Amino acid sequence: MSDVLLEATGLNKTFGNGVRAVADVSLTVHRGETLGVVGESGCGKSTTGKILLGLLAPDSGDVTFDGESIPAMNRARLRALRARLQVVPQNPQTSLNPRLTVRSSIEFNLRAHGVARAERGPRVLALLDRVGLTAAQSERFPHELSGGQLQRVAIARALSTSPDLVVCDEAVSALDKSVQAQVLNLLADLQRETGVAFLFISHDLAVVEHISDRVAVMYLGRVVEVASAERLWEAPQHPYTTALLSATPGQGRERIVLHGELPSPANPPSGCGFRTRCPVAEDVCADDWPALVPVTPTHAAACVHVTPQAVPATAG
Repeated sequence: MSDVLLEATGLNKTFGNGVRAVADVSLTVHRGETLGVVGESGCGKSTTGKILLGLLAPDSGDVTFDGESIPAMNRARLRALRARLQVVPQNPQTSLNPRLTVRSSIEFNLRAHGVARAERGPRVLALLDRVGLTAAQSERFPHELSGGQLQRVAIARALSTSPDLVVCDEAVSALDKSVQAQVLNLLADLQRETGVAFLFISHDLAVVEHISDRVAVMYLGRVVEVASAERLWEAPQHPYTTALLSATPGQGRERIVLHGELPSPANPPSGCGFRTRCPVAEDVCADDWPALVPVTPTHAAACVHVTPQAVPATAG
């Protein structure tokens, strides 16, 4: 069995308004790991997540899950895949039906994936206990729970089908810092218990550092750097990553202020899309957007200032 659970290759997505939201994105998620995807709002990370989930079709490129192409699946096959590929959305207040109790919301997911009626009740209570909620809370409606409790419900629902991969799309961004830490620790505990893999999408590098094994940094629809979390924090190679890290509290780095706004993905600058804000841009940066090149066997970056190493890039 391959260690690679999900692999995206050369993904591109342009919407009808001319916005190229995803441009030549390639990523891998290994079994039992957490891959963080980080970048500013509008960088294409959520669109990438929807493509990986099969909720959006790419214009080109492919996504394979356990060796099988998701875009090539028919509706029945994709429906069957949903049990193994789940999502924790940003705002459970809008993703949970306000007319259903916590128990009913989770049971709905179980019923949709063919779990027998007799098994649903006990499984719901076991799931809620696993995420730190009580049997009494299973009979409450969403408006009767706090934001942190609602996110725990969303996690329990996602785990109800024993998935191999859960996509967390800004799953803690609406929570205060103390509750964020509780939810992140919960996800880490659940991963150790079940072996589930996470794709963790966030704009917050501090959050990504806390939970991720590897990190992919996106800018203007592209992956500009990917490495282990430890390596990325110790030796960032792309100037955008360096600037993001300098703005992260507690890093002890000299602050790098990026001037100008994020360019429009409908009208990006020529060459490297970051060059209009980059503190080390040169004339050559206007020619082409650099490809990801290996810095080490597990670290790659897309910048003309990166010196390629003679090793295969496996950072994914």
